[in-house]
This record gives sequence, C-alpha cells and structure tokens, in this order.
Amino acid sequence: MNALELLLLAAIWGASFLFMRVAVPEFGPVPLIAFRVAIAAIVLLPAMRGATARSQFRANALPLLVVGVTNSAVPFCLFAYSTIYVNAGFDSILNATTPLWTALIALAWFQVPLSRTQAAGLLLGLAGVVILVWDKLGVSVVGVPLAVGAALLAAIFYGFAVNYSKRHLTGVKPFVVAFGSQLFASALLMPPALWLWPKSAIAPWTWVCVVALGVLCTGFAYVLYFRLVQHAGAAYAASVTLLVPIFGVLWGAVFLNEKVTPMMVLGCAVVLLGTALGSGMLRRIGTIRA
Repeated sequence: MNALELLLLAAIWGASFLFMRVAVPEFGPVPLIAFRVAIAAIVLLPAMRGATARSQFRANALPLLVVGVTNSAVPFCLFAYSTIYVNAGFDSILNATTPLWTALIALAWFQVPLSRTQAAGLLLGLAGVVILVWDKLGVSVVGVPLAVGAALLAAIFYGFAVNYSKRHLTGVKPFVVAFGSQLFASALLMPPALWLWPKSAIAPWTWVCVVALGVLCTGFAYVLYFRLVQHAGAAYAASVTLLVPIFGVLWGAVFLNEKVTPMMVLGCAVVLLGTALGSGMLRRIGTIRA
C-alpha cells in the first residue's frame, strides 16, 4: 500500500510541471502561483480545526512566513517562469537536485558534516546537472539560460527551506506547516498577482490546470505526503524525489509531445544517482522494513 501511495504522489507532483507549462503562458507566473497556493490553503484549512493546531500557528507565525516564502512563493514562481522556456520533463529533473542543495546548505551554513559517500554523491549530482544543461548552453532562444538558472535557484530555495524548517519548526504539526506556508505564500502573492492579472480572457482548460495545481498537486499531495511520513517514515516519503522526474518526463512526452533526448536521460540518471548518494537516501531507505 505504501509503495502505491508513493507512486501516486510521484505521479501527482510530476504532473505539476505539466499543468504549469500549460497554464503559465495565459496566466503568467505570479498570478498562476498565487491561485495555486490560495487554493491549497483552502484545501488544507480543515487541518486547523484543533486548538493545538491554531496555537502552534500563532506561536510560529514568523517561521511559517519564512517557509511560505522560501518553500512555496518564490520557488513555485521560479519554476512557473522556467516552464515558459523549457519543457516540463526538463524542469522536473532540475527539481530533483533539491536534496543536493539541501546537503550543501547544511554543510556551508550549518556546518553539518558529510560522509565520503555523500560528498561523492554531491559531486556526481552536480556533474549530472552539467550534463543535463549542456545542450541548453548553446541554445539561441532568448530566455532559455535564464529559465534553467531560475529552476536551479528554485531548488536551492527548497534546500534552504528544508534546513530552516528543521531548526525552527521542529515539533510543529506537519499540517500546520503545510497550511501556514500556503496561507502566507498566497497573502504575499495576491497583491502582485492582481497587478499582473492577464488582460485577455483565460480558457476554461487553463482554469482546470490551475485548480488541479492547487487541489491535486499541492493540497491533496501534502495530505498524501504526510500520510506516507506517518505510515512509512520520513526517509521513505522523501524518496519520492527520485520518482518525480520519471513522471515529469513521461507526462510531458505523452500529453505535450515533449522530446526526450539521450542527454536528458543520461543527465537524469546521473542526477538521481548523485541525489540518492548525496542525501543518504539509499542508506536510509535500506534500513526501513517493507
């Protein structure tokens, strides 16, 4: 059952890049993401019914704001911008570098030591990124290099948010963190989203993608993720990072006819192997009983 839920979660998060790529040309990055996080906050609102949840929310408002900015508002917008110029599968692979940046930030900022295996994994993962973006470096299309940089910067923001949460939100209920981060992200993004609101009418299918992003890829995905954490452990749930690119590339190829190049496949494989080694994911998953 846990394996099926893990695959479902990976399929949902992989689809988020598909939905962004479809919706962002009409909406624009900021309005799209503002609606995504606002819808997710509404979906997660029932988690705040208990007195303990409300008390934790009030006591941790500032850290929740920081996480809302660094784990949702900014990286979501960066990825949305990136999908204007590069395909959904490519972005989903760059997203998989998050554990690498998490480990590097932990080392550089918080002096968390790395084992030799982790260090080798980090180098391997970064080499995979170089392989992945090599074809893009010579692309003459305006915006592509900046889009690649935006996606990598988004993953770095995720890495910071992971480290920050461990130090400032330990003991806070996961659903409180999920709701609070989406609420603050939507509050911050709504004013610029209204300012940047598209002047032309938005197609019904595009609205479907926006609702799917908020309800399915954010709200429901958080519920499923924390259910996995509870039933199978955090390390098992975190292994979804290794599966998301597979579905991101698959959905892009099937529904958007995106081209999958040999360099993408090679880069993805190297990134995922480096991520598994650099984050210690393989070792941790191996300690979990089926």
